[in-house]
Amino acid sequence: MKQRTVGYIVAAFGFVAGLAWNEAIKALIESFFPLAKNTLTAKFGYAVIVTIVVVVLTMYLFRLARKEE
Repeated sequence: MKQRTVGYIVAAFGFVAGLAWNEAIKALIESFFPLAKNTLTAKFGYAVIVTIVVVVLTMYLFRLARKEE
């Protein structure tokens, strides 16, 4: 029970850090594409980029976990 609670707390901290990084990455993308600020295309582009990064990192972590077994 204690281990799960610690896991949930760590996940919550990760979520807060993710929100902070979200704003930083959005600002970075807007600096590269200043004309596309707050347009639907820019938001979808941002979502696609973030999704690709998350999928690649998840695949890497799963492969790393398999090698350790």
